[in-house]
Amino acid sequence: MSLPSAHQVIRFVAPVTGAVGLAQFAQATEPVREPAEGQMLVRNVLLSLDPSQRRQMMPGVEYAEPLRLGDVMIGRTMARVVDSRLPGFSPGDWVRGKFGWQEYAVSNGMHVERIALDGFAPSRYLGALGNPGITAWVGLEVIAQARAGETVVISAACGAVGGAAAAIARARGCHPVGIAGGARKCRHAVEQLGYEACVDYRAPDFVAALRAATPMGVDVDFENVGGEVFDAVLGRLNDHARIALCGLVSQYNLAEPDGLRNVAALLNHNVRLQGFRLAQYARHRAEALGELKALLRSGAYRPDETIVDGLDQAPQAFMDLFRGVNMGKMLVRIGPEA
Repeated sequence: MSLPSAHQVIRFVAPVTGAVGLAQFAQATEPVREPAEGQMLVRNVLLSLDPSQRRQMMPGVEYAEPLRLGDVMIGRTMARVVDSRLPGFSPGDWVRGKFGWQEYAVSNGMHVERIALDGFAPSRYLGALGNPGITAWVGLEVIAQARAGETVVISAACGAVGGAAAAIARARGCHPVGIAGGARKCRHAVEQLGYEACVDYRAPDFVAALRAATPMGVDVDFENVGGEVFDAVLGRLNDHARIALCGLVSQYNLAEPDGLRNVAALLNHNVRLQGFRLAQYARHRAEALGELKALLRSGAYRPDETIVDGLDQAPQAFMDLFRGVNMGKMLVRIGPEA
C-alpha cells in the first residue's frame, strides 16, 4: 500500500493544575517517518483512554513515563504493521503498544506485543483482554485474595476495570456490590454486569444506601475512586478486610487531593491495604488471560465499550472520561481495521 506523507499527531503542550482541558493538547500535521533497519511502521487503529494518563500529566509525578511538554500524548493502541524491517513482525500483523495519540508510529519493537486475536475483536485487547481486565484479575486474585461468600465492593462499577472485577468476583462465588454515578449506571451494573446491588454515590443518601447494600459489611474493597467514596467504604469494613487500591480517579483533577476521615478503620479492623501497579505482576498475565477468555466465551463476562470516532475527538473524550460519560472501556477509533 502507498503510505501518506503526513499524519495527524496530538501533543501535550500546556501544564495542568486541576481539571484537564482542551488547552493541554495541540493537534498538528507532521511527516510520516519511514522505518530504518530494526524498526517497523504501524498504523494506529484503536486508542485506549485511561485515567492513569492524567497522572502522567502531573509535574514531578512519581509514576511510569511522566509526560513532558511537547511529547506526543501517551496512550496504548491496537495497530497494524504496514512496513517492517524488524524480525518477528510482518505487514498486516496486529500489535499492541504505547504508540500514542497519532495515526502512525515508528517502533523498534520494545514493549510491543504481536497479538493473535483468537476470535476476539481487536478492541477487546485494550479492555477486557488488556490491562483493565488483567488489573481486575490481579487485584481480586493476587492482592485481595477474594474468597467465596465474601462481599466485594467495587467502585467505578461500570468502568472497564470495574466490569471485569464484577465478573471475576461472581466466578469466585463472591457477592459483588458496585458504586457508580447515577441511577442509569446503577441499573446497568445490576441488569447487565451482574452486580447484586449498586449504590449511586451522587445520591444524598449514599452512605445509608451503601450500608443497606452491605448488610454483612465489606470483606474486600476494589478501590478505583478514592475521596468520599473510599471514605464511605472504609466505614463498612469487616475485621481482616482487604483493600486492593487500584486507582483514585476522583483525585486526579483536583489541585489539592482530599483527605480521609475514616482512616482509623484500617487500624480498628486489622485491614490490609495494598496499592498495586500491573507492571509488577507480569508473571500472572497468562493465567489471567486464560480465565478472562473463558468468561467471555461463556457469556459470564459481557464488557461494555464506548468508542468515539476520530483522533481529533480524543481530547474531548479524555475529558469526558473523568465526567463518567463512558460505559465500560473508553476508546477512540483512529482508522479502519483492514
